[in-house]
Amino acid sequence: MKELNIFVAAFRALQRNKLRSFLTMLGIIIGVGAVITMLAIGQGAEYSVKEQIASLGTNVLIISPGSQQQGAIRVGAGSMTTLTQDDAQAIPIECPAVAYVSPDTRANGQVIAENLNWATGIEGVGVDYLQIREWEIEYGDLFTDQDVKASAKVCVLGTTVADNLFPDSNPVGQTIRITNVPFKVTGVLAKKGQNAMGQDQDDIILAPFTTVLYRLSRFPYLRAIIVSATSPNNIELAQKQITELLRMRHKIAGVNNDDFTIRNQSDLATAATATSQILTILLASIASVSLLVGGIGIMNIMLVSVTERTREIGIRMSVGARGRDILTQFLIEALVLSLLGGIIGILFGVGGSKIISSFAGWPTFITAFSIVLSFGFSIVIGIFFGFYPARKAAMLNPIDALRYE
Repeated sequence: MKELNIFVAAFRALQRNKLRSFLTMLGIIIGVGAVITMLAIGQGAEYSVKEQIASLGTNVLIISPGSQQQGAIRVGAGSMTTLTQDDAQAIPIECPAVAYVSPDTRANGQVIAENLNWATGIEGVGVDYLQIREWEIEYGDLFTDQDVKASAKVCVLGTTVADNLFPDSNPVGQTIRITNVPFKVTGVLAKKGQNAMGQDQDDIILAPFTTVLYRLSRFPYLRAIIVSATSPNNIELAQKQITELLRMRHKIAGVNNDDFTIRNQSDLATAATATSQILTILLASIASVSLLVGGIGIMNIMLVSVTERTREIGIRMSVGARGRDILTQFLIEALVLSLLGGIIGILFGVGGSKIISSFAGWPTFITAFSIVLSFGFSIVIGIFFGFYPARKAAMLNPIDALRYE
């Protein structure tokens, strides 16, 4: 019964100064809301980066020509002409950890369809390219392996190109001209969106790599070879097998003399995710300062309350209240302020995240962890900053308290 009386006394004390209690809670409300909002923004950015990297394909390895050196001058990565069609054909045969392989080359040009035109990139790829990139055909079909062998003048359009060249009609079966070479459209790719670098992945035309090599770029070497491992666990094994195969085929001796480089897509994903996580921690740390400010506000108001209620505390002690009872009462008052502030702050944070996502277009992702973390932090703040004023009240001398004016 005594514990119930302590709770009732604490709530009545807060109700006597409703405006002051609300203003005290405001710091906690803003702090909790800010932490949840910042975590939602940071985790939304991390989720968006993961999706964009996943859109590049899974288990992907990109083999590029190495750096060419002319005297003391190193031209840069990709400047050597070392990768050939035979290299690409040998990889799936000699490397068991590899599932799909696609040669890759590129040309740029002005594309014309009747009275419309569009400047874009033409990607020369193999028939495994869509499996590697996990890319679907929206309608129509991809070119066949026979088209690749015959260097057929066929292509598949990205949605951006299709929308600009054929805004009111179906492009499949239509003819376009790429640098004055006629190509028949066999299909349109599903929308892919932007990649992690902000580039439009749909602003592209896919054609057989042999056609691009011999009819557009007229350059016999490949820009890259794109490979997909059989599973995420076999990425390193696939990379090792490819390295050994290409060193043997290119007759490379020595440790650091490779004329090619292999980039691991999982390394890019790990680096990007780590950057996003650092951003999330930074945003949450900045927002948590608001919680500390709110806690200081609770301490300040509770100290004022102890001073104002010194005679009341003396009367309670004179009729039998112990120091522990006074301590509990003031701790409950501080805890109620932080709890109510935390609950309102959660609503404020969730609503703020939705508003930012709607008006600013930023991705936000609210997790149960961020809500529990913010709410728990608000409780700890209330207890921590409420303990000193509560202890001060409990340590008052009853006689001195009764004499206080």
